[in-house]
Amino acid sequence: MPAAANPLTIRSMRADDVPLAVEWAAQEGWNPGLHDAAPFFAADPGGFLLGEIDGEPVSVISAVRYGSSYGFIGFYIVKPEFRGRGHGWAIWQAALARLQGRTVGLDGVVAQQDNYRRSGFELAHRNARYAGQQSAGGPPAAAPAVELVPISQLPVQALLDYDRGFLPSARADFLQAWVTQPDTVALAALGQGGLLGYGVLRPCRTGYKIGPLFADAPAIADAIFSALLQHVPAGEPYYLDVMTNQPAAVELATRRGMLVVFETARMYLGAAPAICPERTYGITSFELG
Repeated sequence: MPAAANPLTIRSMRADDVPLAVEWAAQEGWNPGLHDAAPFFAADPGGFLLGEIDGEPVSVISAVRYGSSYGFIGFYIVKPEFRGRGHGWAIWQAALARLQGRTVGLDGVVAQQDNYRRSGFELAHRNARYAGQQSAGGPPAAAPAVELVPISQLPVQALLDYDRGFLPSARADFLQAWVTQPDTVALAALGQGGLLGYGVLRPCRTGYKIGPLFADAPAIADAIFSALLQHVPAGEPYYLDVMTNQPAAVELATRRGMLVVFETARMYLGAAPAICPERTYGITSFELG
């Protein structure tokens, strides 16, 4: 009788394990940012799980806790040669156990909606990744409708307070690491009422992604978006992930000739939280919400 296969063991990742999850995400075609590992880990150092057999990584998932009542699942990947053996289900259950008692969100591929429903998740809305390509010389620089400044010039608390309106719980450690990634451009829009919006552009395996892009009005979002595009080299693709139930965000992308290249389903286990869709022009990331 053949010897039984050694069991899967699941543990929390260390900081130096997270680049593996990012690399597997790249192999799946998810096009992560070049420096995403550090801010992702900062969001919740215990929130990344690794499944191993005899020390070999076979599965990954993130189950990031935000505050005391919200969580988000991402990076749900099983190494191709180990699929179909229950390893994905095992690490999925470990992720749900880590977030037990919380409202849990995820951005899953549309084809997997039925599988997520079996675990109690319900569709809230769909997201679309729009792609464009920078023309030679970039877009013409227009006078912005608002004052735009680097986020580094803002008091940290001002950024955290504004961002807090877009998620069910604060994400201070993640956000500070996100806006200070190497080679990242992070801009804030200021007006008489204070902070009116902000956006972040970061380099990815292919091209650049803009996210988040939050703003109090379409003209403000457009001004931030246009300013960020000034930092995309000619010929490079750029991407914006939008909620398809936010018409102004869809209009911002389509007006610039961007096309949908990928879709996800935002689903929740528990009541869907209020996340200001009318002011969300670009999602931060499909991995962490």
